[in-house]
Amino acid sequence: MPSAKILAKKQAETEALAEKIKTASAGVLVNYTGITVEDDTALRVALRKAGVSYHVYKNTMTLRACEAAGYPEMGQYLTGMNALAVSENDPVAPAKILKEYADKLEKFSLVAGFVDGAVIDAKKVEELANTPSKEVLIGRLLGSLQGPLYSLARVLTAVTEKDGTAEVAAE
Repeated sequence: MPSAKILAKKQAETEALAEKIKTASAGVLVNYTGITVEDDTALRVALRKAGVSYHVYKNTMTLRACEAAGYPEMGQYLTGMNALAVSENDPVAPAKILKEYADKLEKFSLVAGFVDGAVIDAKKVEELANTPSKEVLIGRLLGSLQGPLYSLARVLTAVTEKDGTAEVAAE
């Protein structure tokens, strides 16, 4: 029977994981069966660069932490050899990086995830991974906002060039 010290340590680790999940913007659960040490090392480096935490936890610990964090539905996905990637800031980063590796490695697969307070299945994780990055979306938004302003500037320039002056109607 485990000692009280070991149980307290496991409980503290579970509580820390639950807190990490609660404060995360997103997380992705993967089945890492069959991944080589080289591929695992490269994956961990890519995730670390993106600010994503990636760890292998026992399924029972992950289940208890997910339940404490408000994601009890994750329990249905906790079978086999799983690892959990959690991002505090970027909800798309873990899905993007892990999908890239899942596409390259035959046995490595996306299982499920959580984002915006909801548990999502592997298909939704893939959809999330295909979402453009925040920078790309901001660029698109700025481009769509600038278009009408450039059009207005061209019209005003054409009017002033045609008449030589721009007159404002006085009331």
